Amino acid sequence: MSLNDHAYNETRLRVRYAETDQMGVVYHSNHLIWFEVGRVELMRQMGFSYRDMEQQDGRFIAVAEVKCRYRAPVYYDEEIAVRTRLKSVRESVVIFAYELVRPESGTLLAEGETTHIVTDSNMKIAALPAKYLTAFRAAMGK
Repeated sequence: MSLNDHAYNETRLRVRYAETDQMGVVYHSNHLIWFEVGRVELMRQMGFSYRDMEQQDGRFIAVAEVKCRYRAPVYYDEEIAVRTRLKSVRESVVIFAYELVRPESGTLLAEGETTHIVTDSNMKIAALPAKYLTAFRAAMGK
């Protein structure tokens, strides 16, 4: 992921004990939670919150597909960086890409992608309101 990308965020987290299995290795589903943390922080960085999108504009970005490739184990009390990038945006589809890395070594721990369908409060496909579509496109340099 390019650090020069306008549609990019890096958030650091420390692995909690509750996120690990008996061997002290992070349980696989936590990677998806960390993807969400990165996604929410990226949107905040772009000038809006996902909560406001839901509450004020009645728009939701429902996860339609998740991909995650696990590259190396992650351990209790490790600091990790969640690198999130806006990959693509259309009126009713938003795609984010992720990397989980060890900041000190740059070791790639996992990489993934989520595809989101924009819906209204009745879970019907809807277009993003112009202010969000504009923010997403501006972040991508379009």
